[in-house]
Amino acid sequence: MTALSAPERLLSVLAAFDHGHPALCLTDISRRAGLTLTTTHRLVAALTGWGALERDADGLYHVGLRLWELAALAPRGLALRQVALPYLEDLYEATHENVQLAVRDGGEVVYTEWLSGRSAVGVHIRVGARWPLHATGVGLALLAHGDPGFQDAYCAGPLAAFTPYTITDPVRLRRVLAEVRRTGVAVSSRQVTDDALSVAAGVRGPGGDVVAAVSVVVPHVDAQVPALVPAVRLAARGISRALGWQPAPAPAP
Repeated sequence: MTALSAPERLLSVLAAFDHGHPALCLTDISRRAGLTLTTTHRLVAALTGWGALERDADGLYHVGLRLWELAALAPRGLALRQVALPYLEDLYEATHENVQLAVRDGGEVVYTEWLSGRSAVGVHIRVGARWPLHATGVGLALLAHGDPGFQDAYCAGPLAAFTPYTITDPVRLRRVLAEVRRTGVAVSSRQVTDDALSVAAGVRGPGGDVVAAVSVVVPHVDAQVPALVPAVRLAARGISRALGWQPAPAPAP
């Protein structure tokens, strides 16, 4: 086994933390990072001194605010959220349902914003959460507009199932992606939970590429998809314009 470099060891310490493990003791960090306790102690001390980790009164370590400050500089993170938030709020006011903003990272969708009402359907989503592209509305919107080679590789790979309704057939997935490109919206019905339906649309950057996706998630039982589609399209179009995208001019009569 090739020994990890110093940067790889530091990153493995940070990677020990996730949504299921937001607070860890030194021993747990060592085990999850695959490092000796001595090495872990030294790296954790350095990261804590810099502010990447913080130690609470119980001796548990958490991700520090210094990393949050750096994350705020990511153009697909907080910067995108700041531009999109007014349009997300408008979409929420129009529906009073879950509203989400997400970007693609490899074969996964990463949620960068989430607005939820008290009576909205429950979802397994939080800011920073990741899900496979094929199982969510925002993921389908992003995958449909991805590079053809990437789409081929993704469809050929294993497609995880979360409910009996999750798309796991590559042929069916390709048909769904073609429909998303044709209509400009993605509808994901009961793919993550069997009681929710999402309608999503892609957000375009200045060059016209789809760089993010916005969605609304409603209870499947009384979903009014035709009424949701215009609202989601309007939000996606507004965010796209705010990012600098300009629609192609209509052809002259």
